[in-house]
Amino acid sequence: MTRQLLSANHAAALAATLAARANRKDKGFVSGVYPITPSTECMEYLCNQKIEKGRVVRVESEHSAMGVCIGGAAGGARTFTATSSNGLAYMVENCIAAANLRLPVVMAVANRTLGPPWNIWADQGDALLLRDAGIVQFFCASNQEVFDTVLTAFRLAEDKRVMMPVMVCMEGFILSHTTAEIDVPEQGQVDDFLPPTDVPHRLADVPHTLGQVEVPHQTECHRFQHHTAMLGVPEVCLGIQREFGTLFGHHPADPVVAYRAEDAETLIVSMGTIGITAERVVDALREKGQRVGALRVRLFRPLPQDLIRAAFAGTKRIAVLDRNIGLGLGGVLWSDTRALADPGAVVQNYLTGLGGGDVRPEHIEKIVADIASRKISGAPALMEAV
Repeated sequence: MTRQLLSANHAAALAATLAARANRKDKGFVSGVYPITPSTECMEYLCNQKIEKGRVVRVESEHSAMGVCIGGAAGGARTFTATSSNGLAYMVENCIAAANLRLPVVMAVANRTLGPPWNIWADQGDALLLRDAGIVQFFCASNQEVFDTVLTAFRLAEDKRVMMPVMVCMEGFILSHTTAEIDVPEQGQVDDFLPPTDVPHRLADVPHTLGQVEVPHQTECHRFQHHTAMLGVPEVCLGIQREFGTLFGHHPADPVVAYRAEDAETLIVSMGTIGITAERVVDALREKGQRVGALRVRLFRPLPQDLIRAAFAGTKRIAVLDRNIGLGLGGVLWSDTRALADPGAVVQNYLTGLGGGDVRPEHIEKIVADIASRKISGAPALMEAV
């Protein structure tokens, strides 16, 4: 194990490189890449790495980048790509194809606001376009978490109980271009952690098709199989995390990260880096005698409902902070989690950091003060960030 100073973009690319080399004795590695800010540095780093068996293919569009990954995974290779914002939107058709074909493609997404008007700053709306497409989605809060999650994503995607794409999200610039020290395992450790890629339905010597025309009953069966596999992801994920901790000496973040939440009367719920800021606010407010806790949802799809419901139990006030908006309803995390609270709890949505504005401790303290004054839940509130 070594310690390296890396941006989250480079951390994702290094994890993908180690995973690629780990498959060198089997069917190798395939990556399709096309640049878009703020994920471009991830691809540049990957293109400069030596991978013994495999190829990083520079293509003419994001749609083609995922097409290359579909071809690679259909042939049984380990696959990876990275994108952001409108690039992901252009890739959507092939992302859905990869999901429906149950191909284990790992994607790093540097979250960025969708345009036009053009905004290159962080907003989770790009990844959330695909929240119901049958793709596992993680939202990370640190560079170490990005590295660990990309590495575990290959193991998760390629598990025969899962066998579907996995998306690893990092907030654009907030993480993608910020450097931090991370622990990086040796290649031999990664080789031990990642078995050879085995795609059971790969195109090989026995003739068969992928993506053929289906009658309604076949589609119904396939969707239910996919849904059942998604529901099993949290349990599979926890098993992979335990093995990761044994091999690498530190435990990856759980699907849902609770912080001083056991006796909390007010709970601050979020995804991504806002969750780290929320933890600092919790510490400050605890010193003032306020029973406040934080909950960070790291695994968003499938939504770990049982874990969230257990964390919500007994909590009187729940402030859900969303760096995204489902237009016409409210924040996406709030809309998915509000029904998991105890009856009578105040579950209030706060839209903050939209378009990449800073979400600072003073903003979250203001939110805590606001929800403390509420007797019932209201419409989603826009809390302007700087």
